[in-house]
Amino acid sequence: MATNTTTSRLPNGELAPGRARIPFRTLRTDRWWLQPAITMAVLLGFVVYATWRAFENAFYYASPYLSPFYSPCLSANCVPGTSDVGPFVGDWWTLSPALLILVFPLGFRMTCYYYRKAYYRSFWMSPPACAVAEPHRSYTGETRAPLILQNAHRWFFYAGLVFNVILTYDAILGFRNSDGEWGHMGLGTLVLLSNATLLWLYSLSCHSCRHAVGGRLKHFSQHPIRYRAWTVVSRLNTRHPMFAWLSLFGVALTDFYVRCLASGAFTDPKFF
Repeated sequence: MATNTTTSRLPNGELAPGRARIPFRTLRTDRWWLQPAITMAVLLGFVVYATWRAFENAFYYASPYLSPFYSPCLSANCVPGTSDVGPFVGDWWTLSPALLILVFPLGFRMTCYYYRKAYYRSFWMSPPACAVAEPHRSYTGETRAPLILQNAHRWFFYAGLVFNVILTYDAILGFRNSDGEWGHMGLGTLVLLSNATLLWLYSLSCHSCRHAVGGRLKHFSQHPIRYRAWTVVSRLNTRHPMFAWLSLFGVALTDFYVRCLASGAFTDPKFF
């Protein structure tokens, strides 16, 4: 352990002892800064929108559609009809109900292996791009606070699966009308179904899911079912970055759609 700690404190980036002595940060002539800049703008935009919606505490339910930012709605100050079960948090909670649950999906994304790469490069420039030295003087990795908390990713993954089940249930409830009668479908139903599907693809393509399914197996031949599942998850894993972005846009657009309905901006088109 002492050796690893010492190594992690060695000069890094522009001061790395093995780096060629050139007066430039990089010899790349392309727009290497464009991708991290776009990533920063998109992630920052999502954080601003999600924070605003979480504290807005309004326009999150348009029967039978519930915004994924507020699902499940656990407090007594939720809009009536948002939950089939009683409130788990009493009247003492006066803040937005979204603040009770967003920590779990947010924790899953913040600790995601792909998102770590994305925001490490875009926000912390560690490093900003291939063949571009980072400006930091030392490197400690994820061995110290606060980055050591990234090791909680697997537990956030399991919590995320629970939320996927809940959001899938919300999508099924979308086959009711505003009076609670089954056998109906609107555009909002498709929106919620698409959101749930993208979230499942994002979760099932996760590196933690791949490891949980077959990462500890020593002999695949003795576990044919788990090997088959591991193969499927491995194929999804190659598209994990795509599912990460699609599901991020999907959950934001779903919330925005429900908000438009709840605020009366337009009426949900009905198919039957």
